[in-house]
Amino acid sequence: MPQPKKKHSNSRQWQRRANWKLTAKKPTLCPQCGAPTLPHFACPNCGTYRGREVIKPKTAKDKKEKK
Repeated sequence: MPQPKKKHSNSRQWQRRANWKLTAKKPTLCPQCGAPTLPHFACPNCGTYRGREVIKPKTAKDKKEKK
């Protein structure tokens, strides 16, 4: 394979990498309770994922007992 004749400058290298941005995940609405949740995560409000309960939802009573 042929090799580059000259080295690319650092500014040129970072101009190429300027588009390596991350995008924030947009919350979706839970189909069970309507609370905003992140995609591919269990709902923190009702504890369901894809229509079935996978975690126990935390209640105010649980929070008081923890203290």
